Amino acid sequence: MRYFLEIAYNGTDYHGWQIQPNAISVQEVIEKALSTLLGQSTTIFGAGRTDAGVHAKQMFAHFDTEKAFLNEDLVYKLNSFLPSDIAILDVFKVISDAHARFHALSRAYVYRISLEKDVFNIVGAYYLKQKVDVIKMREATKVLLEYQDFQCFSKSKTDVNTYNCNIMEAEWSLEGIELQFTIKADRFLRNMVRAIVGTLINVGLGKLEVADMHNIITSKNRSEAGFSVPAHGLYLVEVVYPESIKLN
Repeated sequence: MRYFLEIAYNGTDYHGWQIQPNAISVQEVIEKALSTLLGQSTTIFGAGRTDAGVHAKQMFAHFDTEKAFLNEDLVYKLNSFLPSDIAILDVFKVISDAHARFHALSRAYVYRISLEKDVFNIVGAYYLKQKVDVIKMREATKVLLEYQDFQCFSKSKTDVNTYNCNIMEAEWSLEGIELQFTIKADRFLRNMVRAIVGTLINVGLGKLEVADMHNIITSKNRSEAGFSVPAHGLYLVEVVYPESIKLN
């Protein structure tokens, strides 16, 4: 039987989602806890890879097991095996070929920028000391929706077949002392969101004009785009799947 885990984690102390040979990852910690609980070596497959320091309010992963259990019971027991910065929100049965990565219809990220020094949220948002022009940043954001090839925002050494992404939503909002960037797409390239945010901040600082966004995107050159903002302000907040993969 195949199950999906719905997961949340604070990525501060992890070197990303994916298992690595010499660094602790979220995937490794969950796999060890699940294997201990089920009494057998169990591999999980995530909806994607978050980089070191990136957080997730909603991540999914699938695993296979021959054991049957009550979903609520597994959630409770698995959480008791996990550290305080990783939580299992739900477990549910899916069709046998459901894949946490390949069946995802969309993913959404939020990047949080603190406009004032917030001593209670040092690791939860990026503190931007300079004042930015949010109106210009919003205008520049609209340019993203006119394109599909985002090679200019991707890490240079990335093994992908295409740099095309369908961005469905992209917008800025003010939430108290926080400026938040929300972006939703069918897929994302490595470092893409952080590079987009850094480029839009440069527009807000007057280092780039709104019209420069067109030249940056069509250049397909990472060096033409702006800096990558720090990882600790980035959150994976939503992964959407077709209802048809879920079993009652």
